[in-house]
Amino acid sequence: MTNGTPHRPLISRRTLLRAGLGAGFGAFAAPALAACGGVSTSGASGDSGTVNFLSTQFTPVEERQRFEKILGSRVTAAKVAYNPVDAGVFASTLQSQVDAGKVQVSLVGGLHGDLAPHAGRLLDLDDVASALADRGIDAELLGLGKLGGTTTKYIPWMQASYVLAVHKKALQWLPSGADPQQLTYDQLLAWATAARAGNGGKPVFGIPAGPKGLYHRFFQGFLLPSFTGGQITTFRGADAAQAWSYMKDLWAVTAPASTNYDFMQEPLQRGEVLMAWDHVARLAAAPKGKPDDWLVLPAPRGPKGLGYLLVVAGLAIPRGAPEVDKAKDVIKALAVADAQLDVLRDNAFFPVVKATLPSDLPPAIALEAAAVQKQQGASGAIVSLPPVGLGAKDGEVSQIFKNTFKEICIDGKPVQQVLDNQAKLLNTILDEAKVPCWKPDPAGATCRVA
Repeated sequence: MTNGTPHRPLISRRTLLRAGLGAGFGAFAAPALAACGGVSTSGASGDSGTVNFLSTQFTPVEERQRFEKILGSRVTAAKVAYNPVDAGVFASTLQSQVDAGKVQVSLVGGLHGDLAPHAGRLLDLDDVASALADRGIDAELLGLGKLGGTTTKYIPWMQASYVLAVHKKALQWLPSGADPQQLTYDQLLAWATAARAGNGGKPVFGIPAGPKGLYHRFFQGFLLPSFTGGQITTFRGADAAQAWSYMKDLWAVTAPASTNYDFMQEPLQRGEVLMAWDHVARLAAAPKGKPDDWLVLPAPRGPKGLGYLLVVAGLAIPRGAPEVDKAKDVIKALAVADAQLDVLRDNAFFPVVKATLPSDLPPAIALEAAAVQKQQGASGAIVSLPPVGLGAKDGEVSQIFKNTFKEICIDGKPVQQVLDNQAKLLNTILDEAKVPCWKPDPAGATCRVA
C-alpha cells in the first residue's frame, strides 16, 4: 500500500484456518521460494539469463546457506543468484533501479510491508496467480498480494508468527489451574513471578530486547492488540496504559540480560532462561536437541482477545526486469508443497500452498506448528500485521515502540506521560507517511493515533 491506497482487512481468523495454519495442518498452505538449477547462488550475477533474486529474507549466513541448497534442488528452469539484504538496501535498490529504467533484479522477495511501498514498481502477476490456482493458496492471502489495488502485485511466498518456548523445568512454577496452552497475560505474569521466586530470585523469562531483537513486534502485534484491540489508533488510550503497566510488571520479573538477546533460542539453549517469546525462526534451535524437554505455546490472551502477529512474505517482479519469463518460472516452480516443506524443515517458515505435513518433520518444527495452529485457531484471535506502507519510516515507527518500552519499563517514567509524548512523535511520522492503517486497526483514513 502506498500513496494513500486503501488497505482492506483481508485476513479473517476463519480464512487463516482455511489457508493451512489451522484445521489440524492436514492441508497446509506453504511458501513460494526461488531457486537455482545446480549453479552457485552466492551474490548477484551478470550472466545472461540468470535470475537475480533480491530478498529481505534469510539474511543470517546459516539461513541463507540452507535456502540456497533448497534453491539448487528445486528450480531447474532457470539459474538464480540469491542476494539477501536488509530492508533499507532492498528498498533503495528496487526504487533506484526501476525509477532509472536500469533494472538488474528480476525477482524480489520480502515481507508484505517491504513490498507495499513499491506497488507501482511491480509488474502485474495475475497470469501467475491464475496458473497457481490449483495450489490451494487462500483467496484472501492472494488478496493481500494486490496491495490494495485490483491486480496481483506479489504471490504469497511464506508465513510465520511468534510463540512462547518453555522448558519443562518451568512447569513446577505454573500457577494452579492455569493451562499452559491457553494462558492469559495475568497467568503468564504470575508464572514468571513464581519462577523467579522459586529460582532464588533469578528470573527465568526472557524477551529478545537486544539491538537486533524483535521485541517491538511483541508490543505491536501481541500486547497492544490483546489489551486494546488495536496497534496505532489505540496507542495512548486507557487500555494502552493498562497494557504498558502490565508490561512494566512483566519486565520486573524478566531476565535483565534480555537487553542483550537478539535471538532467544541461544539463551534458552544455554539455560540462561527457561521461558521466552520470539519469532518461530529464532526459537527453533532451542528444542532441537531434546524436543521432549520443551513446550512451544500460543501467545497469551488479554482483555480484548488473543492478539498475534502474522508475518506474510511475497514474491514479485520489478517493472523492467530483464528475465521476466524466467522469474515467473521460478515462482511457479517454488509454489509447490515439496519446496515449501523444505523451507519449513530448514528455516521454520510456514507454507502458503496446500501441503500435508510429513511424518519426518523435525520435532522442534512440529512443536512450533502445533503452537501456531492453536494461536490462529483460538476463539477471539486478533490478527495483526507489521506496519504496512511506511518504507524507510518503518524503522522510525518501530523505534517509537522501543522508546516507549525503555522509558516505561527501564527508566520508570509515568506510563500516561510517556504514551502522550510518544503518541505525538508517532503522529508526526504518520502524518508525513500518509498511509492507511493496517490490521487490527480499522482501514480507511490516514492512520494516526487517536
